[in-house]
Amino acid sequence: MKTVTGKTIARSLILCGLVLLTVAAAGPTWATDGAYHHLVILGDPHLPGKDIATKERVIRTINSWNDADMVVAVGDLCEDRGTDEEYAAVKRFFVGLYKPLHAVTGNHDFLYEDIAGARGRRIRAGPGSREAKLAKFRATFDLAEIFYARKAGNYLLVFLSADSPEHLAQISERQLEWLRSELRKERRSPTIIFFHAPLPGTLRNYNKDANTPNFVAQPAATIRDILAGNPQVFLWISGHTHTSPREQSFASAINVYESRVTNIHNTDMNRKTIWTNSLFLYPDKVVVRTYNHQKAVWLPELERTILPPTP
Repeated sequence: MKTVTGKTIARSLILCGLVLLTVAAAGPTWATDGAYHHLVILGDPHLPGKDIATKERVIRTINSWNDADMVVAVGDLCEDRGTDEEYAAVKRFFVGLYKPLHAVTGNHDFLYEDIAGARGRRIRAGPGSREAKLAKFRATFDLAEIFYARKAGNYLLVFLSADSPEHLAQISERQLEWLRSELRKERRSPTIIFFHAPLPGTLRNYNKDANTPNFVAQPAATIRDILAGNPQVFLWISGHTHTSPREQSFASAINVYESRVTNIHNTDMNRKTIWTNSLFLYPDKVVVRTYNHQKAVWLPELERTILPPTP
């Protein structure tokens, strides 16, 4: 599948009135001879959500970063229940992004019925409705599957999607089997996994949800076994918990899972101040930097350097 740019989408809108979406699905689109690859992470856009103008300014800022190679959205692209209207808002929003985009699902993209229940509460979707919303996600991003892998220099990037109803962020066995196979083939490639929810124990219990079953990646025991058997995995990139840089465990020693895999937490975009994390992938290290979009500054006190495992 070829990469489609925001500019191409805009031309398509003028010529044929169709709304297409920026997506990179045929491998890396950037030059391989640079010093690093710059990945920008969007945590939980919740579109359209609150203050769409502020979210659009974030996109314009990312467009202005000439060294940004890719944007990753780690789930909950839709505001609430993954309705047709919300997916239409997702399309409209990302038309303005001129960087290749990779996305995974969160619970708000597939897990709930369109119609709210009593007192406006969400209703868990049945199998048919969930499958239809996952198909809508694939169509929105022109994906053959909701899970996939890409290479960036010497790194393997693995994109996993929530697709099972047992918990808010659970991975199906079909997807886990694919993950096992993919990791077996790439044992010598330092690997970064992108998923909606974090690994357990990588935040303080700073609120009633942190580290509870619905707010960590599931099935937790199976994921633990897979990571234990694949030491090339050293970074896990998540959203879901809406943890902001104001929380002391946003960037701290507690983020390291099982003494080996560092979880990078990303806050949501439904707020006045939006922060994004950037991963700078050098051949021998990954530098994580956090940007405050309201003040238009990088936050050096949150900068981290993570060394990949030696093959």
